[in-house]
Amino acid sequence: MSKAASVALAPSASLFTRFLAAVDRFLMASAEISNHNGDLPRFGL
Repeated sequence: MSKAASVALAPSASLFTRFLAAVDRFLMASAEISNHNGDLPRFGL
C-alpha cells in the first residue's frame, strides 16, 4: 500500500471561461435594465 495520497484538484478557470462569464454578466445586466424600463430584453448576441 502506498503512503502517498493523490488529491484531484479542479483546474483553474481558463481565460475563455472567464470571458464567457463576463459576457453572461453583461447580457444579464442589459436584460435587467430593459425589464426595469418596461422594454422586452433582446435575447442572444
